[in-house]
Amino acid sequence: MITTLDDTMKEHIEQALEEAKQTNQSVIVSRVKEVDAINPLHFYASGEKLFFGERFIWSTPERDFTLIGLGKELVFENNKTSERFSDIESEWKRLNKKIVSNHTQQLGTGPLLFGGFSFDPSKEKNTLWQNFPEAKFVLPTMMLTRLNHKTFITVNRMITPYDQLDDCIKHFEQTLEVSFHPIDCEKVNEFSEIEYQTSQWLKAVEKATNDIKEEKIDKVVLAREVHLKFTEEINSNNVISRLQKEQPTSFIFGLENGNQNFVGATPERLIKKVDQEVSSTCLAGSIKRGKTKKQDLVLGEQLLNDRKNLIEHTIVVKMIKEALNECCYEIISPKAPALLKTKNIQHLYTPVKGYIKKGNSLLSLVDKLHPTPALGGFPKKKAIEKIRELEPMHRGWYAAPIGWIDHEDNGEFVVAIRSGLLEGHNAALFAGCGVVAESDPKSEYLETKIKLKPMLSALGGLENEW
Repeated sequence: MITTLDDTMKEHIEQALEEAKQTNQSVIVSRVKEVDAINPLHFYASGEKLFFGERFIWSTPERDFTLIGLGKELVFENNKTSERFSDIESEWKRLNKKIVSNHTQQLGTGPLLFGGFSFDPSKEKNTLWQNFPEAKFVLPTMMLTRLNHKTFITVNRMITPYDQLDDCIKHFEQTLEVSFHPIDCEKVNEFSEIEYQTSQWLKAVEKATNDIKEEKIDKVVLAREVHLKFTEEINSNNVISRLQKEQPTSFIFGLENGNQNFVGATPERLIKKVDQEVSSTCLAGSIKRGKTKKQDLVLGEQLLNDRKNLIEHTIVVKMIKEALNECCYEIISPKAPALLKTKNIQHLYTPVKGYIKKGNSLLSLVDKLHPTPALGGFPKKKAIEKIRELEPMHRGWYAAPIGWIDHEDNGEFVVAIRSGLLEGHNAALFAGCGVVAESDPKSEYLETKIKLKPMLSALGGLENEW
């Protein structure tokens, strides 16, 4: 794939090695090269042998932009409760001053970080999420970027004062043999399931509804989890392939953390920044898809006129616009929501755009927006406190920001919903719903079952309807 270096790249490596020795600090060297078309999923699967536990995938709706990362040249981790966003940003900015690259200016190529944050760092961890820090970002050793039908390979290296020139050159001449890995999307992987503390969750919804009626809070989002044990070991390559195929209107993400893989197909963008332009998605209020085109249209119209869902959606739009107003100008959004349809569910949807003011950054926007009322509630502080009090689970990275950021502060983060944590034969799936005054526990429970279907189907278990 990448076998020889030109003289300019060799000079870059020599320059970086000399700088590292003179300053006694590591330098990031990044090589970008356009290559013939490669299937991103084949690249991901081919990296399993050498980089198992150190892979990531990111893909936008309609699959017009895909990132596949293998290996970890650099890892940022943070377990602070309040400064995790700013600390990650500061560390990345510090290293940005030590970059040598033939960067092509193509978005999504060159040195970038992929990772995410936990939902609530103040809540004590449970065993399921104990290996996930409150923030983790990875600079991959090798990365494939698929953008507008073009394919690029980025190879990164942290060059230290103690490295040898020949070893550094060999690193950039390494080759990953990409081979075809057949994907079996039809196979059913039988499972047994445990609904985790469902009765407690239903009581929590009832309690939250009463608190809202008593005007203690406007809205709170309560999530629940389901644990699945499969007869065969879960193949994450197949899971991701199915998500790509079955959820074309969603972002696909996956981040391996040792033996665990946090995977999902979310329709909800938190924030995107390209140069000075930023965009966010208000997604709240949902209803199932119809079995026929006519039924689907009727359900969509019902959602567009449903008071409970419109109230929930309005709260989200108001908060996101207020947050962006503090750090952006020219905020633009439609007056009324439209419908965003995924395979299993349709949502009320309002896009919001603006232009970032000087002194603000991508991660500062992530910090300001997380969690939106669609995933936490409103007011934000009271909602998070209510979730800690009532929710009978630990969210870990579920419903939290996950995404990428490059060395020029471009990037995109989504909200990690419709997701699951995979490990061996086991999967933990998560789903939540917005609770307002009109909420009914049984109806909210049925809504979470719909939201669990994308991951359940991708795991090959939807035949076992439950």
